[in-house]
Amino acid sequence: MGKKEKESQEGGYEMAKLRLAMKKALNPRRYEHTLGVAYMAAALAMRYGEDVKKAQAAGLLHDCAKNLSNEKRMKICHKNGIPISEAEHRNPFLLHAKVGSFLAKEKYGIQDQEILDAIACHTTGKPGMGMLDKILYIADYIEPCRNQAPDLAVVRRLAFEDLDQCLYRILKDTLEYLEASRMECDILTQQTYEYYRECLI
Repeated sequence: MGKKEKESQEGGYEMAKLRLAMKKALNPRRYEHTLGVAYMAAALAMRYGEDVKKAQAAGLLHDCAKNLSNEKRMKICHKNGIPISEAEHRNPFLLHAKVGSFLAKEKYGIQDQEILDAIACHTTGKPGMGMLDKILYIADYIEPCRNQAPDLAVVRRLAFEDLDQCLYRILKDTLEYLEASRMECDILTQQTYEYYRECLI
């Protein structure tokens, strides 16, 4: 199989190149997390009959802007017309998802809109998430290196039983954690929780 044919079959991206790029862009701990998310996203894609390569690519690139400074992320947003919410102005670390989606396209050559959308919402979620959105959001929460989230074993099992119920459980636990920690919640996370509460209850 020729290189161009291989790239075409993989949607225009090669996993080895993306892994190498992330190894250079991220610190070792973040890179290990990234590999875990890509692995878990691929497993969930297999479970639910979704595109495994797209899930892997989204997992590998989801934190590609994580090691940028807050100032750098803000500058990229201002320069490229990326909207910044009030919560993001106060907590610019949240911008790594939007900036990551931008970099995935402009720097790493991803043209698939599903991948870009999944990266953009992997931190806050959004009402009416697509399958890849859900897979990446959940994979980021349950990947093998995670050990701090409440009831993680239950959530991991639920991820392979009912994707929407798992998503709702993660959103609920996240909001409870933020409230207990007196940390600000992005309005989009609250809206996502309320959307899935209405859908599932």
